[in-house]
Parts: sequence; C-alpha cells; structure tokens
Amino acid sequence: MKICAVELRSNEAVICLLSQTNGLFDIPQCRTQKFIMKDSLDSVEMKDFQFAFKKLLDDYKVDRVVIRTRETRGKFAGSSVGFKLEAAIQLIDDIHVDFMSNSDIKQKLKRSPLAIDFRATGLRQFQEAAFTTGYAYLSK
Repeated sequence: MKICAVELRSNEAVICLLSQTNGLFDIPQCRTQKFIMKDSLDSVEMKDFQFAFKKLLDDYKVDRVVIRTRETRGKFAGSSVGFKLEAAIQLIDDIHVDFMSNSDIKQKLKRSPLAIDFRATGLRQFQEAAFTTGYAYLSK
C-alpha cells in the first residue's frame, strides 16, 4: 500500500510518500515536498491546489491519504487556511482520506518505534511530522 502522509501548517501542505510491502517500508522519491497556498480567498488558486495534489497522487499511484489532525480551537489550533486545504484534499474524487490524531501517533510509535534515525531517511527536516504520521499509519 502506498500512502501520502500530510501535515497541514498554516498555508502549507507538507507531504511524505511511504509504502509498505511485506513489512518493509519504502520512501519513494517525490517531485515536491510541500504545496503552498498563497491566497486562499482566490477560488482559482484553490482549484489549482486541488488539481496539483490530485495529479501527484495519480502520478505516484497513491492508494490513501493520511492527514495529521489539528486542534480546532485553543493554543495549538489549526489555521482557517489549513482547514480549507484539508477540505480540498478530502473532496478529491476516488481518493480515500484517513486522519490520525497526535495521541494515536504517539501510541503507535510507542508500540513500534522507528527502526532508523529520521536523518537517515533522506527527507527534509520539515517533513518529519508527515513522515511519522505515515509510519504510524502503516504500523497498524
């Protein structure tokens, strides 16, 4: 199964592609690490974001999208733009979207910790949260 793990931060969707075959994890190369929304009030830009995200999922033959959830209110609440990006991803046809909370991720990582150091993955530092979300999801 190949997944696209997503962490939404203010106006960015940080992604990490992961796959698991016979218990082995693979991090395929990807042409982009994040999508940036400059103006969330522009409907053309929102449609362009959705099109580009769907194109990436189609090109890499992704089976599922896993989004790290954010709080809706309080100190660590997600931004309104982030929730718009989340909705745009959820509304992509023929893609199954799952969510993982921070507490679920911590529990999964406690049961099956990362086998390697994050720096050895070849991913950028800002992709760490997306990577751990994907790893925790595939460790079910």
